[in-house]
Amino acid sequence: MKLLRYGPFGQEKPGILDAEGNLRDLSGMLPDLAGQALTSASLAKIKAVDPSSLPAVQGSPRIGACVGDVRNFIAVGLNFADHAAETGAEIPKEPILFNKAPNCIVGPNDDVMIPKNSVKTDWEVELAIVIGDGGSYIPEDKAMAAIAGFCVCNDVSEREFQTERGGQWAKGKGCPTFGPLGPWLVTPDEIADVQNLAMWLEVDGERVQNGSTKTMIFGAAYLVHYISQFMRLDPGDVITTGTPPGVGLGFKPPRFLKGGEVVALGIEGLGTQKQNFVPFKG
Repeated sequence: MKLLRYGPFGQEKPGILDAEGNLRDLSGMLPDLAGQALTSASLAKIKAVDPSSLPAVQGSPRIGACVGDVRNFIAVGLNFADHAAETGAEIPKEPILFNKAPNCIVGPNDDVMIPKNSVKTDWEVELAIVIGDGGSYIPEDKAMAAIAGFCVCNDVSEREFQTERGGQWAKGKGCPTFGPLGPWLVTPDEIADVQNLAMWLEVDGERVQNGSTKTMIFGAAYLVHYISQFMRLDPGDVITTGTPPGVGLGFKPPRFLKGGEVVALGIEGLGTQKQNFVPFKG
């Protein structure tokens, strides 16, 4: 299934794509794609319904983040061997974890704001995992059953805040609008091999990232297993899993976003995003 949320920011409704790619309304079945609505039992009820029997959504509404009311937004750093190489970093022996602020999540095509005093805003196309049943101490061979689905994430980062302001990565990762998610939450049954998906990102039409999930150091199942050793993973939690090479920091000299750029990105089978980068508002 390809599940999504649509409507004005903060008022999104749940939806699903039918076989022809038309948007159908799910709000008669559940209030939102969030929390307990993402458990395996809930998703099984949705899958049992013929999408063509649901009300069609008219027009072209805004597409929101594909999961709502996220409580934990966990990120993995330096998780692609080729990205670690471009930054000159050693291959991690264990996953590097940090948090993005849950309220940095926006829709896949919403504007992204350059923070005040930013000089090193950067881009990162990433595969994100959305937790379904979750739990603690999840065995690796049971981890895929704990996943509700996968989606595209742009892990927008301010590198000066991240690495030059006291060593706390979260400072450069959770700024407002720094977590576009979507367009779709794609359930695992639609993905033949999550560890072999093409990934790309363009800045103003120039392809700068061109990679694959096959170069991930720690795969999706292992990450769910590993992270659950340190915290309980709840339905609707999001794990964004690292980026392939081609980030602005890796260019020689480095390239960063100043505002006015259009960033487009996508992952095979998971859809595409497009954001205008604009000055901070608010």
